[in-house]
Amino acid sequence: MEIDLPSLAPAERYKLLTSLVVPRPIAWVTTLGQSGALNAAPFSFFNVFGSKPPLVVLGIGNRPDTGEPKDTVLNIRATGEFVVNLANRSTAEKMVATSASHPREVDELKIVGLETAPSQSVAPPRIALAPAALECETHSIQEIGGNRLIVGLVKRVYVADEFIDPSSQRVLTEKMDIIGRMHGPDGYISYQGLFSIERPS
Repeated sequence: MEIDLPSLAPAERYKLLTSLVVPRPIAWVTTLGQSGALNAAPFSFFNVFGSKPPLVVLGIGNRPDTGEPKDTVLNIRATGEFVVNLANRSTAEKMVATSASHPREVDELKIVGLETAPSQSVAPPRIALAPAALECETHSIQEIGGNRLIVGLVKRVYVADEFIDPSSQRVLTEKMDIIGRMHGPDGYISYQGLFSIERPS
């Protein structure tokens, strides 16, 4: 079957592409607004894109309800900093809960009961329970249609001590049990296999 993407409605394109490109890593992004308000939101249009220099890229669309930029985008534009927290199986439910749509300036982490810890090289904090976090400065933002591609320079990496082999300094990825996004509205995967978490309305 050949499918002409431009002829499909945006929702149909999304469904098709997210059914094909799996699993997708999840960037659980924390940012600060100009007023100091904390924001947290997960995005699965994300990956690491280089090591020389170390780069990550976020793909963030507009708010589906208003068509305006999401809080994460506004905060990154204003401050030039963000933290990519990685989610594992034990934090998955709370990560999904932070995807709920809230008014601007609402602290999603407070709503779901998560604490933060200070970052070392950027102002936004990391999520304390996240097994790892990438502290990033904005390199550039490119706007393409309703998408914003945010390129970040990774300045510092945090990995919880329990997930580092002390003798070899190797990251214990299997023990960390990082999760990825699968197809459908509720599909996820970890080292333990597929699972579902219903998204909040």
